[in-house]
Parts: sequence; C-alpha cells; structure tokens
Amino acid sequence: MQGIGIDAVDVERFRTALERTPQLRNRLFTHEELQSVSAKSDPASSLAARFAVREATMKALGVGLGAFDLHDVSVTKLNSGQPTLRIEGRAKQLADARGITSWQVSISHTDSVAIAVVAAE
Repeated sequence: MQGIGIDAVDVERFRTALERTPQLRNRLFTHEELQSVSAKSDPASSLAARFAVREATMKALGVGLGAFDLHDVSVTKLNSGQPTLRIEGRAKQLADARGITSWQVSISHTDSVAIAVVAAE
C-alpha cells in the first residue's frame, strides 16, 4: 500500500453550498458523475460522497487541495455497482510518480454525513 485517505462531508452544508452556487456542480464533478445522480430526487448526499472521494484521494497521494484539478478524479461504477476511481491528468502524474498502479474506494452516506476511504496500491 502506498497511501490511504479518508474524508467525511456534512451533507447539509454541502447541499447549501450547491444551492448557493449552482455552477459549483460543474466545477467539482464530471458530466458522467452528474448524469449518474440526475434521476435522484435529492442528489446532495451522493455528490457529497463523490466530493469526499476527491479529498480522500488527495490524502492517499499525500497532497493537498490544488495539487490537481478536481475533475482529474472521478467516481464510476462497475456493472455490479461497486464504485471505482478514474484518475487522469495531474492526479495520474502524481500517482505514477509514486508507483501507484491501482486504487480501492469505499463510499457511504446517510442523510447527514458522506464518507469515503481511498487506498492507493
């Protein structure tokens, strides 16, 4: 294991930020991620969890906010529903420099908290 990161996001606070700044969705998430939650009546907890993945990935890489573009990390799902990471751009360069070749991700959320754990291998 090369690194591990964990992050938790307050869902209500995140929801408020999305309502206050509607363009935030496009700045934080890929088109595919936004499409994957578009059918939900309240996608705030799912989006908060995806944001937590980005923060946890930074921690797993040992870097802070601004080290890579937030679109460089995104969440996709396998047919089984298992979440996976897509890493590209500067985040991929950082991972390659550290010898990271695979990722494990776990995401969970309630109405109030979204959490993500990312392991870099």
